[in-house]
Amino acid sequence: MLEIQEVSGTEGYESVIARAGGADIHITEALDKGRAIGFIAYAYGTEQTTVYACDDGGDLMLCDGLVRSVMLKSALKGIERMEFALTDDAAYTQLRRLRFLTEDSRVCEDLSSFMNGCESCKHNS
Repeated sequence: MLEIQEVSGTEGYESVIARAGGADIHITEALDKGRAIGFIAYAYGTEQTTVYACDDGGDLMLCDGLVRSVMLKSALKGIERMEFALTDDAAYTQLRRLRFLTEDSRVCEDLSSFMNGCESCKHNS
């Protein structure tokens, strides 16, 4: 069973932490039978959440789950903006396919509305 949960330590993520330049990094991992199969590294700011790394192994649905988990946590903190500061340009392709980002943007605005956008989907056939 797939679980997505924040980890308490940062062991093994030293290179991500170094790239974040001293930001207070949080790591959320996707676990399958207790084994990490993906992660997302991010930091909360007063105005936005910044995502520094995301590894979904090329799985579009895993990318969706990891990003949405951070979006939800950000929205619950009153943060409505998420910036992606990724070093892997290919990762932006996944984010655009999922419509988290538009063409040349690296920012997703109005997270609460984005998260609530699917509420009416069940009514659309």
